[in-house]
Amino acid sequence: MKAQVLTGIRQMEPVEIDMPVIKKDTDVLLRIDMVGVCGSDVHYYETGRIGSQVVSYPFRVGHECAATVIEVGSSVTRVIPGDQVVVEPAVVCHECDQCLAGRENTCRKLKFLGCPGQLEGCLCEYLVMPQECCFPTQGKLTPQQAVMCEPFAIGVYAVRQSGIQSGQSATILGAGPIGLSCLAAAGARDVRSLFITDKIDARVEVACKAHASWAGNPDNEDIVTAIGKQQPSGMDVVYECCGQQEALDQALELLKPGGKLMLIGIPREDRISFQIDQLRRKEITVINVRRQNECPQKAIDLVASGKADVDFMVTHHFPFAQSKEAFDLVASYADGVVKAMIHL
Repeated sequence: MKAQVLTGIRQMEPVEIDMPVIKKDTDVLLRIDMVGVCGSDVHYYETGRIGSQVVSYPFRVGHECAATVIEVGSSVTRVIPGDQVVVEPAVVCHECDQCLAGRENTCRKLKFLGCPGQLEGCLCEYLVMPQECCFPTQGKLTPQQAVMCEPFAIGVYAVRQSGIQSGQSATILGAGPIGLSCLAAAGARDVRSLFITDKIDARVEVACKAHASWAGNPDNEDIVTAIGKQQPSGMDVVYECCGQQEALDQALELLKPGGKLMLIGIPREDRISFQIDQLRRKEITVINVRRQNECPQKAIDLVASGKADVDFMVTHHFPFAQSKEAFDLVASYADGVVKAMIHL
């Protein structure tokens, strides 16, 4: 089958590799229909690592995908050949203390698609996954929407973990796909006081069209002052979705006493810091968000029902042969890109 693999820093090449085969009776053979380019994929493409996770070349990235079931193992009951599915990229053990405590997203033996040392990614024609990772769409989603359910599930999880309710206020720092997923997920909870920022004007415009209460560029204005004028008492929740120290500093200023800071963005640096005086005096709760837990079906249901829109985030499409061009575009934040899709 055809695949695209990383071969060095900012290097990607098409290759021919063996098709995967069903080995366990709970395995499902999938034909990949569409792949989304995620910021974490681009981290590996640009730098060869995320923290302690270092690429050993050649390596295949990709974890956001829509697929069609081709073949199933003898014990599979969840899907049948021909089903279109959303793929959950995390494979967990179900046996460790974390899984038994309902924290499968921090499974001690977790293996994730496109993560070095764990699983090769989905930037290829065929993939084998356990049936539990295959969520049938019942024909209610387009392939594009199915791909978007993976990042959207992170937004759904982040909003759930924050406990935000209708009538409360939130700011989202970073209007990339994850930030916009938080916006869509909070909107589905009928939260209406939603502010969002980004340093790319095109993304600010996308957020405005997605019915944010206010959107602004911190390079063009003092966003803390601008938001403060509209919400003088401060934010109940801030979703930090860009992994920038500057945004963390803004978050502490924006939050009201007793507010919650949700850390979702992945910093490129090994360490971040907080102004402890503000963090302590405001008694801010800091919550890390590790991917998602038990939210793919909720994400699918919200999109299928029309209560949440994800299509507005998709700005670019590429054929499989131009996968490198898709990664270069996303890496450079060019042409107003928010989410790029690769079609197989």
